[in-house]
Amino acid sequence: MASTAGVESSVFVGQEDDIIQSKRKTAVVHGRHVVVIYHEGEFYAMDMHCYHAGGPLHLGDIEEINGKLCIVCPWHKYKITLAEGEGLYQSINPRAPKSTAKWCSKGVKQRTHCVHVRNGDVYVTLSDLSAGIDSDYYQSEEYRQTLKKASNT
Repeated sequence: MASTAGVESSVFVGQEDDIIQSKRKTAVVHGRHVVVIYHEGEFYAMDMHCYHAGGPLHLGDIEEINGKLCIVCPWHKYKITLAEGEGLYQSINPRAPKSTAKWCSKGVKQRTHCVHVRNGDVYVTLSDLSAGIDSDYYQSEEYRQTLKKASNT
């Protein structure tokens, strides 16, 4: 979410007007690949690769699901809330096949980061990285080496 506080460890990622116009911007913040999203008057930032299989979230559509804005991974259609990085899925009771599916949470799966706007400049501050979550794998050296090996074959 946008804020004006705490820009000391932040990294400049672009001009506010440019990101508003383009709606998306990818950037590297302290070695971490992130996507900055502008939607409905708010800025959001999260790890660029989907927690499920590393899909390119910067190419995903944004939908409102159960009252929450989500990005939909273009690879496998995983739904991730923009504000919290919560994974959402639809659940149905298999013993009551006529029941209506309801949206449920998998918990926080995608790391989100803080966006700050100051004098028309947009900055991203990484969230606390001390506790691991699913999307962290796609920021790791292990994953980068896997990509490197795949591109050499």
